[in-house]
Amino acid sequence: MVTWPVTLPVSPLLDGFVETVPETVIRSQMDSGPDKVRNRTTAGVRLFSMSFIMSKTETALFDDFYLNDLNGGAVSFDFTHPRTGETLSMRVVKPPAYTAQNSKYFRIKLETEALP
Repeated sequence: MVTWPVTLPVSPLLDGFVETVPETVIRSQMDSGPDKVRNRTTAGVRLFSMSFIMSKTETALFDDFYLNDLNGGAVSFDFTHPRTGETLSMRVVKPPAYTAQNSKYFRIKLETEALP
């Protein structure tokens, strides 16, 4: 199993961190009365939107990790949940976005899903 590199920051920035709990129910609208609600699945996917500030060197290491170790997002990786501390199997949902903060640092936005 691929793991998040120890050479990269392990805690995402608080600014921009979003964790979305799985949606495991399905709703059906009725002709009258409240919607009918039932479980669709018991194993939902938890979504994460995270940002990290990385130096040029760390950004190059992250780029290599994403493109090679994760095969461009096709391979899952182990990552420590920022809130609970448990190890999660994560997969990248969208390619990461890099935004220059200044001439030495970049903000990396990463959207992932925790696999059940």
